[in-house]
Amino acid sequence: MNTVVTQLAAGLLLLGIMDAAVAAPLAQATVAYQQVESTYDTVATIEAERQSTVSAQTSGRIESINFRAGDRVKAGQIIMRIDTSVADQQMAAAEARVHEAEVQRQNAADQFARMQQLLSQHFVSQAQYDQAQATLRSADAHVRSLQADLAQQKTSRGFANIVAPYGGVMAALLVEVGDMAAPGTPLAVGFDPAWLRASAQIPQTRLEAVRAGNKAYLEVPGQLRWIASSSLTLLPTADPATHTTEARLHLANAEGLLPGQLVTAHFVIGMQRRLIIPMQAVLHRSELTAVYCLHGNETPELRQIRLGQSLPGGYVEVLAGLQSGEHIALDPVAAGSRP
Repeated sequence: MNTVVTQLAAGLLLLGIMDAAVAAPLAQATVAYQQVESTYDTVATIEAERQSTVSAQTSGRIESINFRAGDRVKAGQIIMRIDTSVADQQMAAAEARVHEAEVQRQNAADQFARMQQLLSQHFVSQAQYDQAQATLRSADAHVRSLQADLAQQKTSRGFANIVAPYGGVMAALLVEVGDMAAPGTPLAVGFDPAWLRASAQIPQTRLEAVRAGNKAYLEVPGQLRWIASSSLTLLPTADPATHTTEARLHLANAEGLLPGQLVTAHFVIGMQRRLIIPMQAVLHRSELTAVYCLHGNETPELRQIRLGQSLPGGYVEVLAGLQSGEHIALDPVAAGSRP
């Protein structure tokens, strides 16, 4: 008997909690006219300001690869290694040539020293002395030339380690282990995700308004929040085919964006009074666009509306279906679940 009473009390408590949750007031917003920024909208493409193609500077077979596409690489890390067998042989040959030339230079120096003694004793002519001196100078120049070639071989061998010029993300790997590389062969492509921008084309009819506004936002598909550009650059040239000018939107925070991604650029061209509501309050069901209107304690009313332009700050313009002063639910899902 006590168990039944306990279960009944627990059930009543649960129903009370559910009733309280259902009866909780809905978060709401007031429909009103406001002065908002008027924008010119166009498609833009995300670009990497720092993007590099790493190429081989020596010949050899790709021996190992330490990073793949999508991996993060720090500045100075070794991306891949090229087999140094050929470079080692070339360096050994260069060292042997330097050693041989040094021996020849020492021989020429000894010969010149003897010529100096013989000339002082008048046993050789001035011409013979000059010839010995020229031979020594030639041998010395030959040694310096071969030493420079050896230094070049050592530098070339150092290029066997392909090093990241700066920290970033590996975008593409263009070779695999076992492939042959030659000087100039592209090996990998990388970019710095902290240095991104958006590029858009502005028609001449909108150019002066965009230049005067000098402010822009980026709208990323699937996100309500717009990203404000840190600065706006209009290139001083126009495309003669399309009669447009390229605009570059520099971003202080480009987290989550990828080079090549399509976004919408909103260029501020003035201020305008519009009827607006929060975008989060809008319910999209197939071809239906609606909001839930609140009338005191009455059941929320689903009302179809017609929207206009998206606006900064997560707002959207209302063209029809609502009037200033009405109240709407910020969470259409919660409003729709009310009995």
